[in-house]
Amino acid sequence: MPLRRRLSRALAGATCLALGLSAALPASAADWFPMKVLDASSGTPTPAEYTPVGKAEKAYNLCVLFPHMKDSFWVAVAYGIVKQAEAANVNMTLYEAGGYENLPKQLSQFDDCLASGADAIIVGAISGAGLAQKFAEAKAKNVPVVGVTNPLPPNATPAANAVDFVAMGEVTGNGLLAQAKPDEALNIVTFPGPAGSGWAESFNEGFKKAVAKNPNAKILAEKFGDSGVAVQLQLIQDALQSYPDMNVIWGTAPTAEAATGAVAEAGRTDMKIISSYENQAMLDALNRGDILAFATQYPVGEGAIAIDQAVRLIEKKPVMSLVQPEAAVIDKTTVPKLKMELVLAPADWTPVYTVKAK
Repeated sequence: MPLRRRLSRALAGATCLALGLSAALPASAADWFPMKVLDASSGTPTPAEYTPVGKAEKAYNLCVLFPHMKDSFWVAVAYGIVKQAEAANVNMTLYEAGGYENLPKQLSQFDDCLASGADAIIVGAISGAGLAQKFAEAKAKNVPVVGVTNPLPPNATPAANAVDFVAMGEVTGNGLLAQAKPDEALNIVTFPGPAGSGWAESFNEGFKKAVAKNPNAKILAEKFGDSGVAVQLQLIQDALQSYPDMNVIWGTAPTAEAATGAVAEAGRTDMKIISSYENQAMLDALNRGDILAFATQYPVGEGAIAIDQAVRLIEKKPVMSLVQPEAAVIDKTTVPKLKMELVLAPADWTPVYTVKAK
């Protein structure tokens, strides 16, 4: 079967499965909470539960910036953003930059948020360091900024929520080792994501830390690139040619999505594929047996928490300044326990870029 057709079938299968799951998703954001998290505000992550303050005192204007909306991971974050904005009865406008190569566009969008008179800005940062000056400008104007999903330098913003990416990479490495046979050679090429994003490097660090415990595991190469399926597919095809001994592909969800078709086209039935994070295609691929496992950071919950953190900052209420979802590895044995309403948007949900308070 041609590769393009294989990828199309994989995407179609993911959509069908997600449609089946969507009926179990909650009718309102209130059903997501309390959410179990780690409170890392003090520097030491401590188990906690997160519950929003509820409806905001006023119809504030919140401006949200995403790196892109090219995969269902960021759609899931957007779903949490939208539903919690509705629950809080605030106005929300979301902009996406089109990809991790577009930092200048995200910087310009940040300027637009400030110029529009936003009461708070929520940022899924393309580069935390690249946005540092913008954070300073917002602080000077008394506009609170909340980091969502992607890592930021310590204390870069008054509040943020993001998984411990090193820990998340580590759980996927442990998941791989748990399914490896004794004395099995693991010849791995990693595809961490876009260089300079922060999360890609941290995912990779955690994964390598975990697999280093197995003397039979060897990292052959590390291939960084934009987290789009087309870019990842090219990287995988090049690696299949360059590293014939490769039998493990570890990387982003779009990496795994592209890899399922690429390895089938190459006739590599021996290949193990594992994803560093979740999207709808990963869930279907896991159930088909095309991948070993994926990690989750509960992106719907991250989006919802970001809205609440912004409201708390505006209203000068107590705020958990650094929230970390607890990373978990999902395989066929653990997927029945997955709290899906915090992971994926309903398959029939169309991304919404504005919310108007009632």
